[in-house]
Amino acid sequence: MITPERIMAWAIPGFFVLIGIELWVARWRGRDVYAINDAINSLSLGVVSQIVGVFTKLFTIGIYAWCAAHWALWNLPANSLWVWISGLLLYDLLYYWLHRWGHEVNVLWAAHVVHHQSERYNLSTALRQTGSGFLLGWVVYLPMALLGYPTDVFAVIAVIDLLYQFWVHTEVVDRLGWFDRVFCSPSNHRAHHAVNDRYLDRNYGGILILWDRLFGTFVEENDDDPPIYGTRSPLQSWNPLWANVEVYRAMLNDSWHARRWSDKLRVWVKRPGWRPADVAVRFPKTAFDITHAHYGPPMSFAWTIYCVVQFALLLMIGVHFLNAAPSMKLAHAALYAMYMVYSLLTLGFLMEGRRIGLWLELMRTVGTAVVVQLTGQWFAMAHLNPIACGSAVIAFGSSAIIVLCIARPPRWHTAQKPLQ
Repeated sequence: MITPERIMAWAIPGFFVLIGIELWVARWRGRDVYAINDAINSLSLGVVSQIVGVFTKLFTIGIYAWCAAHWALWNLPANSLWVWISGLLLYDLLYYWLHRWGHEVNVLWAAHVVHHQSERYNLSTALRQTGSGFLLGWVVYLPMALLGYPTDVFAVIAVIDLLYQFWVHTEVVDRLGWFDRVFCSPSNHRAHHAVNDRYLDRNYGGILILWDRLFGTFVEENDDDPPIYGTRSPLQSWNPLWANVEVYRAMLNDSWHARRWSDKLRVWVKRPGWRPADVAVRFPKTAFDITHAHYGPPMSFAWTIYCVVQFALLLMIGVHFLNAAPSMKLAHAALYAMYMVYSLLTLGFLMEGRRIGLWLELMRTVGTAVVVQLTGQWFAMAHLNPIACGSAVIAFGSSAIIVLCIARPPRWHTAQKPLQ
């Protein structure tokens, strides 16, 4: 049987091929749809999401499997075409409601917001995924378990529904006529990602846009009001950890400072942006300005090339982690995961021009070279052959030297920007 892992293994190379095609088409049309720092940040969040998924898969799929085994009203056959078709339709309907509630319930928005933080709209944005969606999202899909859809069927359908949504994250595909009226399309999803009043909180469908037409949440893209992307509380950071926790942090702050106990609880379940009246007075926030400039601290050409090369290296290491983690001891896999997250965090600081990023990167590159040289291993796995060991030492050692060569002290902020 086709597995989700095999589907993703086939799909990942296709993602980067399509991103390359989109970039070429955009430049041919004279469109500026990509920024290197934004694309790296989006892809970094996708990597973080996959890393988290390694440790939470048993939690999400495990709960579904247990419910299907103990509570299912029927046992539907996995080899039946109608089970697959009806399962995909039901999953897409449940996804619509999860997606909609993700925009209407603050604690669900805290997870989903990651996908909307980019102020660009391109195929890299599609890979910008949350690391905390596993906490509550699984609840919405339990009806499929109760109806008897096999766990393997559910897992594959979930990947199919997710993969479909990749291609709709682009500005280089125009309107598609009748297709836009039935399916989620680039035009429909551009409207969904927009912060304009006209488009806010609309077009939640994953594959079918018919759900939005049925439940009154559909809006058509309007050429007179082109979509502006991002969120109404701009992230203003390339830090992948902060991207995942910013709304949780804001909710905790508001809940802590609220005087009424009912408000402390309502913070979590009200619509995004709602704040207790007393908290809003004591801790006012700047009003949203839709004309604000895109976030993007300047980077020199040398630092840009360095960050691109290091991120490409981290992508290859990430693929190795995803393949190796299932067979590793939990402690070793966790250490490997922390190394990956640390590396992506450091890269984010470098792109923000923060002095701490310089020191963290030196610690990362020098530390990796030294550990590999002394142990001859890569995260307690089998000993590396001399060529692999030497290559790793040279790659990370030379990276440390390059950092020292291209660092320019005046470029680096001496203080951390408050994560507010």
